[in-house]
Amino acid sequence: MTALEALFSGDDQRAAVAAERVTEADLPALLWEVAGREPDRRWWAACALAHVPGAAATKALIGLAADADEGVRAVALHGLGQRRTPEGIPALLANLADANAYLAWLATGAIVRVGTTAVPDLITVLEQAPEQRARANAARALALLRDPSAIPALFRALEADSALVCRWAEEGLEKLGVGQVYFRL
Repeated sequence: MTALEALFSGDDQRAAVAAERVTEADLPALLWEVAGREPDRRWWAACALAHVPGAAATKALIGLAADADEGVRAVALHGLGQRRTPEGIPALLANLADANAYLAWLATGAIVRVGTTAVPDLITVLEQAPEQRARANAARALALLRDPSAIPALFRALEADSALVCRWAEEGLEKLGVGQVYFRL
């Protein structure tokens, strides 16, 4: 049985193993499946795309990060995090305010996996996004990334009108060693 046959066999255990065995040669078939209408096949094709090397697979995952199906979107966000490619940052940032808290959490985790390349964009989201969820997730990502260039933005975020934004700003500053200091009198 080929990797593609196993991927779409209907057996989740077999499909999970097959998703890691797909190759660039399987890319056309995977792209065909993610464009289809059958949710299970679309999900497994998106899952497999994370394991296919190359720019075409990355581009497909970026597109799937905006998919109408939340399951497909979740797999795409996770896949972009696995790839750790800066090209995926805009798609991940767009999901920081997702109405589905789990998808916003996945996007945040994926951005952290991409690394400090995302810090300038995260600062912009923290300071300018109209959605509280996006600002809180940006602050969370900055806290987890521990990049010193975020210190001024995290200090400004302490004045936010959101308890979550303030909490993650405090956590980020503490992780960076600039949290509150107490003096003994």
